Amino acid sequence: MTETRPHRLVLWDIDHTLVDYAGNGIAWYGAALTAATGAEFRTFPDFGGRTERAISADVLRLHGVEPDEDAIQRLWRELIAAVERDRAKLPEAGRALDGAAAALADLAGQDGVVQSLVTGNLPEISVHKLAAFGLDEHLDLEIGGYGSLSAHRPDLVPHAVKAASVKHGTEFAADAVVIVGDTPNDVEAALDHGAIAVAVATGRYSAGQLADAGAHTVLPDLADLAAVRTAILR
Repeated sequence: MTETRPHRLVLWDIDHTLVDYAGNGIAWYGAALTAATGAEFRTFPDFGGRTERAISADVLRLHGVEPDEDAIQRLWRELIAAVERDRAKLPEAGRALDGAAAALADLAGQDGVVQSLVTGNLPEISVHKLAAFGLDEHLDLEIGGYGSLSAHRPDLVPHAVKAASVKHGTEFAADAVVIVGDTPNDVEAALDHGAIAVAVATGRYSAGQLADAGAHTVLPDLADLAAVRTAILR
């Protein structure tokens, strides 16, 4: 039997696309900031659709700390530690969004489909957030584009595409790459690289806002498996 050559790369966002840990990120950053710098956490920047590198730099600046690489790395070490301390509680602290597990499993059963991530999260935190609900099972986390790479979210896409191409020995054309996310930043990351943008209105942005951002398809959520399959495998 001949193995089907990979021909579709699906890159998922995590927060408010596959899972919801509402409010926990702020608590983790608060603990991390104090542990890393001694500063008391007073305020926080916008998190939505941004990368950890961008968020961390803003958190440090807001608390009077120069966001040089050393300070960012110290903050990340403490941020990872904060999430790991809560790892046993994650299934109660958050939830998998409707249809997420079924969508990932269904696409894993489609010939030629490779699934990974383009997420603002750090790699270590991505694993914990997904594994709490068994959502890591069908994702190749080695080839993802993570928020440690750049403050500019579109930069994560070519990294993931290149890693997937090298691993699978095939070139993924731009229109064979699908980015699934819940914010205009996810849509922008797709469009900047000629990829297909599938948006889900499961975060703070409405279906109208996501359509206005240029998404090729906007879904209310991932619950309609047939609609998800059509949007991604179009």
